[in-house]
Amino acid sequence: MPDEENEKADADKLKQRNRELAILNTVAREMNRSVDLDQVLRTALAQVAELFGLETGWVWLLDGETGESYLAAAQNLPPALAEYPHLMEGRCYCLDTYRTGDLKGAANVNVVTCSRLHGLVEGTDGLRYHASIPLYAQEKKLGVLNVASSTWRKLSPGDLQLLNTLGDLLSIAIERARLFSRSAELGAVEERYRLARELHDTLGQGLAAILLRMEAVDALLEADADPEGVRQAVGQTLGLTRSNLEDARRAVLDLRAAPLEGRTLSGALAALADRVSEEEVPGVSFEAVGGSRPLPLRVEAGLYRIAQEALNNIIRHANAKRATLRFVTTPKQVQLIVEDDGCGFDASQISEERYGLVGLNERARLLEGSLNLESSPGKGTRIEVVIPLETGA
Repeated sequence: MPDEENEKADADKLKQRNRELAILNTVAREMNRSVDLDQVLRTALAQVAELFGLETGWVWLLDGETGESYLAAAQNLPPALAEYPHLMEGRCYCLDTYRTGDLKGAANVNVVTCSRLHGLVEGTDGLRYHASIPLYAQEKKLGVLNVASSTWRKLSPGDLQLLNTLGDLLSIAIERARLFSRSAELGAVEERYRLARELHDTLGQGLAAILLRMEAVDALLEADADPEGVRQAVGQTLGLTRSNLEDARRAVLDLRAAPLEGRTLSGALAALADRVSEEEVPGVSFEAVGGSRPLPLRVEAGLYRIAQEALNNIIRHANAKRATLRFVTTPKQVQLIVEDDGCGFDASQISEERYGLVGLNERARLLEGSLNLESSPGKGTRIEVVIPLETGA
């Protein structure tokens, strides 16, 4: 009998080991399919939730420069957290534990009471606890993966070890995605240098040639030359000018330098609000939720331009005393709201000549987002732009 029991125990261990290897292989394969950080995080959450029979999960990441935490991805958050993004801001028990270095290794992957849900009654879907998996790249802190379920089961030592290994796999995927993103940014910088060289080599030389031709035309006029010769020289100069104008337009269209001057979008928007408040509209307030979360460069540049244009419209037309700029980022979307207490207008009678509003709509559409405008005479104006960030699993 002891031999049979030992054989059964060995068979069970082998079966468990095969299951763990299959899980790790599945997760590694799925996460290796993409170098997009958002996609990697969503895949990791979906895989961990499915493999462990859990329902909800979210990932905190630390900004590589500031060290601030931000909600990078989430799956099935309860309404109490999903509908109130500010509750997913700032400190919490698991992040504080992680920052102090006490959340490291499989021995510390365990179930803790969620301090964000503590004390809430409505909208929690029964969630109270979550397992926290620390994410490290060697000694570098990357963030925390949390997974939860309303019907929590006890995690075995094998489960904890497996979650820790999954955390290691996710950490590698995060670092790889970030390195790829940095290489793309370096490529963009190199492209701007290329454009600068092109501007110097083509437009600079072209303008010099135009100047020489204009001096030649001036000399012909001074010499009272034949009108036909003067007309021919002017025509050649005009042709050269048109050619250089096309070069300039092409270069400007190709140039994609972000208007943020090395700042985060949240920081750039705060500076914009401060400047407008100091120079144009006395009371412009700024509020950010999830402002530490990095966004695609095209989204950051587009949203900054939208905020800039919306504030310019307030300056030019609203006669407002106060304005509010609110910026909210979640893993699913980014929301920009610009509101003022100015004179307002009839939103149902917007003229096609209101180029500022037309431009705002076009910018929102280019970012695959939507713009909603609310205004009425004497009651101010509210513009809300929503840009989706999740494009599918």
